[in-house]
Amino acid sequence: MSTLVTLLLAMLPLAAGWAVHVRWLRRCLSTARRDPLTGLRTRDGFTRRATALLKDPRAVVVLADVDKFKQINDTHGHAAGDMLLKATADRLAHHVGRAGVAGRLGGDEFAAVLLDAHGTAGDMLTLLHGVLARPVEGQDPAVHTTVSLGWVRAADFPTDDLSGLLRRADEAMYAAKQARAGLRRAGLGRLFATLAGRRAGRAGARADAPIVGVAA
Repeated sequence: MSTLVTLLLAMLPLAAGWAVHVRWLRRCLSTARRDPLTGLRTRDGFTRRATALLKDPRAVVVLADVDKFKQINDTHGHAAGDMLLKATADRLAHHVGRAGVAGRLGGDEFAAVLLDAHGTAGDMLTLLHGVLARPVEGQDPAVHTTVSLGWVRAADFPTDDLSGLLRRADEAMYAAKQARAGLRRAGLGRLFATLAGRRAGRAGARADAPIVGVAA
């Protein structure tokens, strides 16, 4: 018995060290899945959480793109652009809430999945669009822009995975941007032609392929 106790006592420091190492690895993994500027999930982290949320029939997929972001960077500098991205991310994350997820896909493009418990996604996103257009506190009022939003209710396209739903939201967002409408929902109708989900202006697009979508 004493030998077993001695052995167990000898193993305690090793077990404690391994537990510390596991916690460190988890922190590193969590950090790797967070965008260093905005604190939102990166594409990989967003995809994992969003895919799980799509199992809920109330899920709504949103794509957001900052309007004229390059112009802001060129005119006011990258620091102003970074402040704008950070504010956009904070507002989006707050609006989505803990039940949903928001991520930065890259550049000035953001995505989110939220749960529409009351069937009022259109109203919720109209409110969000207004919030995202507000001037950034503490920044030059001249640094002002809007954010174009495209969204799709996952239940409308039950055979689509996250990638397919994001493509539909991307089409709707681009249509909203072109029409200066601010917000558009993917549904039934016709938007901009695509090939394999690539909208006009992106690699792989063509002019004669149909796409579904309709204004909110």
